[in-house]
Amino acid sequence: MMHRSKSKPIFWGLFAAGGTVSAFLAPVMILIAGILVPLGIMTDALSYDSMHALADNWIGKIILFGVLTLFLWHFGHRMRVTLHDLGIHNKGLAVVVCYGVAGIGTLWALVTLLSI
Repeated sequence: MMHRSKSKPIFWGLFAAGGTVSAFLAPVMILIAGILVPLGIMTDALSYDSMHALADNWIGKIILFGVLTLFLWHFGHRMRVTLHDLGIHNKGLAVVVCYGVAGIGTLWALVTLLSI
């Protein structure tokens, strides 16, 4: 009988959720930041005051934390798989580095958002 990882479903779940969120939000972010703001439409959308108001509200903090965290964990898992595809098979180090960056980024996002 093969040994089954107990943490694999957790990382896969975070990876899938991050991919889903990024698939929906990336086009909107590109539209706003890359097209509408440079054209002079929605010029206040990314202003400091607008972004600070979003991060200052508790609902905004939850949304920002969720999006940032899911993006980070999606990146962590994708990077681990990419390292494996490139021939770096040191699973212990790859797991610690990739998921460690995502974990540290998650804590940093939490501390930063709570300090606003």
